[in-house]
Amino acid sequence: MNPGLAFARSRNLPRAAAGALVVALATSLFAGTRVDIPDFRYLVDYGIPVAAVAPVAHAVVLGSTLHSPMADLEHTAAQPMALIRRLHLLALTLLAAGLSALPLLFGLSADVAAASVRNAVGYLGLAGISARFFGSGLAWLLPLGTFGPTLLLGVAPDNTPEWWAWSIHAPSAAGALTTAVLLWLAALLLPTAPPRPDDRAEA
Repeated sequence: MNPGLAFARSRNLPRAAAGALVVALATSLFAGTRVDIPDFRYLVDYGIPVAAVAPVAHAVVLGSTLHSPMADLEHTAAQPMALIRRLHLLALTLLAAGLSALPLLFGLSADVAAASVRNAVGYLGLAGISARFFGSGLAWLLPLGTFGPTLLLGVAPDNTPEWWAWSIHAPSAAGALTTAVLLWLAALLLPTAPPRPDDRAEA
């Protein structure tokens, strides 16, 4: 079997890609819909397009493929697994970016699509960081853990996003793009952690 195909199958990448495609198609159906942000501190009227929210789902679904059922064996492999894992993250990012741009075919504006791609990059970076520090089975923890506070606390009293709520900033916000890229680069360059007990094949 081709090594790349074996690597993808061992992480259920085909199934995760199919799930992410379903998310992208559902997003395309609601391309013009906005999600109201229920900020808990202020009476604000701020909404973001569904397409800008969907990358969180992409990161959770595709981030699940960062988990290996044979992590202990991979850490003793003769092949440079660190390089393969980085290529894996790159492939996931390209897939998520492409799926985030898919609603363009259904009338989504280019600006919103750009924000969606930016968020896909940033949230996949968070998934990679989460996998490094909390174990590959918890790659979803940081994407969901940061998205919740962004929705509930991310809007200032003047009805603009807080500086730290990068994923709900306008597509033209350079700071938000910089944050997303830095998160992704951090995930790419972090050294590989030793296998945790819950990552081992016996589990």
